[in-house]
Amino acid sequence: MKNNKVRTGIIILAILMLSFALNPSADKHRKKIQQTTSDNSQLEKLLGVGQLKAFASKYESLGFASYTTINDEVASIGVFGMVFVLD
Repeated sequence: MKNNKVRTGIIILAILMLSFALNPSADKHRKKIQQTTSDNSQLEKLLGVGQLKAFASKYESLGFASYTTINDEVASIGVFGMVFVLD
């Protein structure tokens, strides 16, 4: 029973350390916002709306995860090296 608790603790610690190491940077968030905006609309791509959104975004890191906001609304969430843009 004690070995299972130790093993579980080690696994949780390893996952937590991995999440800190793979936390996406502000640049990854901005690139993903720009890419997603361009993919959604050719007009927005032509007008450079994605670049404007990426420039206006504010990056926040929680250590194990990160997010960006635009006008106090969450625009993207990042964890384990992946970034997800919210519509």
